[in-house]
Amino acid sequence: MSDERKNGKRKAKTKTKAKKAEAAGAPAPVDAPAVPAPPTVPPPTERVAKLDKKTYEAELAKLQVELVKLQTWVQHQGLRVVVIFEGRDAAGKGGTIKRITESLNPRACRVVALPKPTERERTQWYFQRYVEHLPAAGEIVIFDRSWYNRAGVERVMGFCTEEEVQEFFRSCPGLERMLVRAGVILIKYWFSVSPEEQERRFQDRLQNVTKHWKLSPMDLEARQHWVAYSQAKDAMFAFTDVKTCPWYVVDADDKRRARLNCIHHLLTMIPYQDVIPRVAALPPREDAGAYVRPPINEQTFVPARY
Repeated sequence: MSDERKNGKRKAKTKTKAKKAEAAGAPAPVDAPAVPAPPTVPPPTERVAKLDKKTYEAELAKLQVELVKLQTWVQHQGLRVVVIFEGRDAAGKGGTIKRITESLNPRACRVVALPKPTERERTQWYFQRYVEHLPAAGEIVIFDRSWYNRAGVERVMGFCTEEEVQEFFRSCPGLERMLVRAGVILIKYWFSVSPEEQERRFQDRLQNVTKHWKLSPMDLEARQHWVAYSQAKDAMFAFTDVKTCPWYVVDADDKRRARLNCIHHLLTMIPYQDVIPRVAALPPREDAGAYVRPPINEQTFVPARY
């Protein structure tokens, strides 16, 4: 049978199917398009593949160079910078802070991670023990958890009264506006992690001895209050996510992407220039002259085990 006759039979069958469908009230079938359909866009909830290590390390190295430029600019201009990191346990705050600070001058960039308040601090004005850590000119202060403990862990775990929480909601926006009016650059990050990823990270900490210190009794207790923490976070945002001091949410299920995204965003928040002093050449070493070093065998060396 020739190709023309085959094509004719196919067209006849198609017309017959179309008439039957039309008679039954269904739409007639249409021929397939001549060109392939465009690829479908994945739904927003679909996760992209995790960032590979090689790409991550290359991008991180570039961003860390820019962080050094930023810190030099902060010192040069006498700026005062406060960066707040908040989020659920195991959300990746500490890892991001480590990557931010590991290339910076620790004399001008401090990380504040306060323990639970002492009996004396419990009698102070709530913000008092945080205010004393605010930066002077040329300094960057990073809060690994901050005064927002009151709206989160303290509220959920019952370490404060509801009246104290409401007073915090009344006072906090005013305090932050006051800091901004005084010239402080205040940036707030919330690290968001899914329950599945948080569970995976908790299990990893459980199996890794070097990470056991990250599993505090409070972390274990918090596992039973996931919904309560979500409600507390929603209330906190409702009162403190204001134009002068907004919250910036970091999708932290992929640690590598979260770190890069957060650092990149931080660099965009403070306009800076490269004012790193360039040293053309090292000065000559001083001549030893008559100095004679004492015998090496009189010194106590660390054993060469490796």
